[in-house]
Amino acid sequence: MKQLLTFFIALVLCFNGFAQRPFLLYSPDSALRLEIITGTQLAYKLFAGTQLLQSSSSVDLKLDNGLQLSDKLVVSMYKYRKVNELVNVAVPYRRPVISNHYQHLELIFKQPFSVEFRLYNNGMAYRIGTRFKDSIIIKYETAIFDVDSQSVVWFPHIDKRPEADRFHTSFEGIYKKELLSGIPDSMLTYAPVTLSLPNGYHLSITDANLYDYPGMFLQTANSGLQGVFAPYPLREVMTEGEFPQFMVTERANYIAKIKGTRMLPWRAVLVAKNDIDLPENDMIYLLGDPTTLTDFSWIRPGKGTDEWITGINLFNVPFEAGINTATYKYYIDFARRFGFDQVMLDAGWSDYRDLFKINPNLDMDELVAYAKKNDVKLMLWTLCSTLDKQLDAALAQFNKWGVSSIMTDFMDRDDQPMVNFYHRIAKACAEHKISIMFHGAFPPKGFNRTWPNAITQEGVLGAEWNIWSDLATPEHNVAIAYTRMLAGPLDYEPGLLLNAQKDQFRPIGKNPMSIGTRCHQLAMFVVYDSPLQIFSGNISQGLKEPVFMEFLGSIPTTWDETRILQGKIGEYIITARRKGNDWFIAGLNNSVAREIDLSFDFITEGDYKMIVCKDGLNAHNYGSDYVLNEMLVNKSTEYNLKMAPGGGFLVKLVSKTK
Repeated sequence: MKQLLTFFIALVLCFNGFAQRPFLLYSPDSALRLEIITGTQLAYKLFAGTQLLQSSSSVDLKLDNGLQLSDKLVVSMYKYRKVNELVNVAVPYRRPVISNHYQHLELIFKQPFSVEFRLYNNGMAYRIGTRFKDSIIIKYETAIFDVDSQSVVWFPHIDKRPEADRFHTSFEGIYKKELLSGIPDSMLTYAPVTLSLPNGYHLSITDANLYDYPGMFLQTANSGLQGVFAPYPLREVMTEGEFPQFMVTERANYIAKIKGTRMLPWRAVLVAKNDIDLPENDMIYLLGDPTTLTDFSWIRPGKGTDEWITGINLFNVPFEAGINTATYKYYIDFARRFGFDQVMLDAGWSDYRDLFKINPNLDMDELVAYAKKNDVKLMLWTLCSTLDKQLDAALAQFNKWGVSSIMTDFMDRDDQPMVNFYHRIAKACAEHKISIMFHGAFPPKGFNRTWPNAITQEGVLGAEWNIWSDLATPEHNVAIAYTRMLAGPLDYEPGLLLNAQKDQFRPIGKNPMSIGTRCHQLAMFVVYDSPLQIFSGNISQGLKEPVFMEFLGSIPTTWDETRILQGKIGEYIITARRKGNDWFIAGLNNSVAREIDLSFDFITEGDYKMIVCKDGLNAHNYGSDYVLNEMLVNKSTEYNLKMAPGGGFLVKLVSKTK
């Protein structure tokens, strides 16, 4: 009997020892190390060498029936594997092929849960899995990201709407930096959030691969950040006003109702030794589910015009400008002349509540025929609730009109049903071979890998905010490249042609100006990832500057290679992108004048014609001042550039070697 008891005690000790054993993962280059602890809580620590970058005291999930991942945390099986593959990017907004190289660990628990970890050379991600026969209700998920409390945080500042709960947002916050220890725990923001640690490393925290589950907000907690998820909506009402939308008036005490067996979205931490490593990080795209689409030939990247920001405030035209056939023909003529391939018909082309109730001043058949004759596609704005209601019939009509892309707007949420809306719309559009741009939207976070026809998304405080605010500052614009852009393509809609320094700036409807210089606006077309770039400037002004517009119109939107040459978060960024044999190099500056030396040592041998558009001598006073000139350069050339406050530049290198 004593021998049996001794054996039983030993078995229990061995079993408990296995339950609490640590697991180790090393990145493929061994620079990062992930320690995973399975004790009373599932926890982890992320190191670079001996330096602790980030940790979590609890990775957990609780169901409405009380069952919890952390209950009896016993690992029944674990699996290591290494992945090293190349991933083709259907719409190459940075590069056509990405290396997907990581170490993988899956922990399968005795309880019907599992957790997968991936460790890349430039980041870590984990996700929780469930193994239940029937559907389950998720009460809450615990996602904790502890870092040094003296870290500096770049995050989007959002204010609670007076008429809605705190989970209603258009995801258009201004990016500012604050000391983590000084941020109140009442602050709520959305991912991604970028942190600069005292040890010199930079992290960006986000979720990825959203599907049938709410997105992750973040708030401060203890010595870091923690995930917050919008509860499931129980009741909605349609608001009144110019752009009606569904507003949640009652939420459940749980966050999601899901299938019993599935993987939840990823929780990701991007790691950068240098500031400029962040904008080159492709990890979030790689965390998206691979697309099931096989034909991408119909997806049409390019550049388009939009008339909403300038209020169709045209001049020197022989017609009354407005939402009418003559105006959009004028936009089509402009697009064809300067190398744009799409023209947006923004809000007002149809009744907001009925896409088949066309504005009586528009002859759609005539407009469609004129666009086709000029090889320009029409892009149509829709209100999301109306599109959802009329989806199949509307897409069929858009096909008849030859529409290649549509925008849908005013979702302003990322709870579970709204996330499902994105997938439903993208799938329906793909079936009709139509690309979709989401506005009033959360960032893509891998969605564009699953649905390549989701060609870009807003989720950014962009050019339209110049109409009514002074928030689109040069600092914010630079910060976007190190924060929001890490989550995928963004629709900022740059190109405003009226430009002013901060002391002269005024928000003016129908005649908006930007803070900063003309070249600051121009540089955005290269610095910002977006395979569909929308020009927001007044085309009547553009016609008065044909050389400038021809230069802008020559910028591609998909690329063969992307490099970040120089930069510092919130201060400046210099991006180089290659299309074929030609290079486009752009710089975006904050509000401090800056001088930089540009080296061309990355280009191939031979002469290049350089066309440069840079801040004029008086751009520090008159924001629209710029200089366009040309010279011959080669890979040994060193070129000095001065950027005005809120300035920028664009260099185009055309190879002289065939």
